[in-house]
Amino acid sequence: MAVASALDFPIVSHPSLGLPQSVASPHSADAARRLREAAPRLAARALEVALDADPTLRDRYDETGLRERLHDAELLVERVALSVAQDDPLAAREYADWTATTYRRKRVPMDDLISLCRGLQAALPGVLAPGELAVADTALDEAAAVFKWYRRIAGDARKKNALLQFLYKGA
Repeated sequence: MAVASALDFPIVSHPSLGLPQSVASPHSADAARRLREAAPRLAARALEVALDADPTLRDRYDETGLRERLHDAELLVERVALSVAQDDPLAAREYADWTATTYRRKRVPMDDLISLCRGLQAALPGVLAPGELAVADTALDEAAAVFKWYRRIAGDARKKNALLQFLYKGA
């Protein structure tokens, strides 16, 4: 009777134990490196796109607040680079899930973070090739979906509909 070795069985991960570390291909590792190198430029472009899409950002944030959103965009680029390196959008989605509570505590509207995600999507074609762009777009879409989910929870700092607020107060 032959004894089976550990190499004979496929590697199957359990969610509570964590996924096995993925091996990045040289092509995706190069794309992630380019993203990390261009992070300040990408973050600045993402903030510009977000400011163009929603001019009220300038009213809501002072210079310090805009610098914080710029830093948030840089951190998001880092997670997208990790997603591209692993060829899996999980890193960006988990980052959005982990940080949404912190942003809510700081009274940052989830719409602003969604705008940063959309701004990054607009800025990425300058750094990534069309073949590499798919994973990054998926990662940003999933991060935006997480922020959108947290947006629906009461207490989000977004501007509410005045008529609905009037009706909810029982007038």
